[in-house]
Amino acid sequence: MRSPLQGGLPPTEAPVGAVVEIACDESGFSGTNLLHSTAPVITHASVDLDRDEAAALITALRATFRFAPDELKSGQFLRRPDAGAAVRWFRTALTGRAHVHLVDKEFFLVTRIVDLLLTEPSYAAGTRLAHRHRPAALALHRAGRAVGSDWDAFLTAFVDLVRTKRRQPGRQNVQRFFHARDALLRHDLDAPAVALLDGLDPARVRAVVTRLDNEDRSIPPPLEPLLPALAETVLSWSDGRRQVLVTHDEQSALTADRLTRLQRVLADRSGGLPAGVSPLAGLVMVDSRDDPRVQVADLLAGVARRLPGIVDDTLLPPHRA
Repeated sequence: MRSPLQGGLPPTEAPVGAVVEIACDESGFSGTNLLHSTAPVITHASVDLDRDEAAALITALRATFRFAPDELKSGQFLRRPDAGAAVRWFRTALTGRAHVHLVDKEFFLVTRIVDLLLTEPSYAAGTRLAHRHRPAALALHRAGRAVGSDWDAFLTAFVDLVRTKRRQPGRQNVQRFFHARDALLRHDLDAPAVALLDGLDPARVRAVVTRLDNEDRSIPPPLEPLLPALAETVLSWSDGRRQVLVTHDEQSALTADRLTRLQRVLADRSGGLPAGVSPLAGLVMVDSRDDPRVQVADLLAGVARRLPGIVDDTLLPPHRA
């Protein structure tokens, strides 16, 4: 017996104007274990194939490269002697019909430090809608990676600070975080990184931690990269001109409450869409075993995570009206 599918946000009304339907899956997702995972990158892949097109692609892939029915996973795909040819064929078949969004887990944590502790937390954080904060995050990331163990200790202290489960008392975590911050400042960092670290205020950090302790749902889940990845995927397919209806493999992170908040934020900054219309029309959960479109997205996500160099202009969606 299969468990009932959880989460999602089925559309409550017909899309407005042009709409594109996409199917999505991810690879490398490790929950809140962002620092000690064997997969340093998360990929979120999407395709705009219909069911028949996806099924035909899977059938052709198996026929051309003699895959067994249970082998259509990226690990087996890339271990084959003819993997190079198979990847080239697969990428060519998806030209103009797919998109891959890459998330570096360590850099994601750095953006969260900026988004949560230096600005007002928002569901727009971690996306192009909050791009003005990215230069500061990039400066800190570059400087920190050159430091060594004190950088690792700082990121670990941040994870412990904002983790919403199995937490130590907030006061201890705040003290540990600022102790790690001060250790970083004793290194010869460049001016932008020093300015960012100096801007961390204990009172503000304690206020954010208190809101997390009180389960303030207006703050996006601090260690959850899938939501901003989904937002970027939707924004890429929408191009400010059409709504996007998402079919997604089941993910516990994509709750109705979180998706509703994300939908509202995207509507507030909808670009070329009518006022109040969100580019995210809705999101329906499916079991990947039942949907060939999601199976294709799953394979693409896994291949791209292991071979990020394949993510180029051929894996960008067409901007059709």
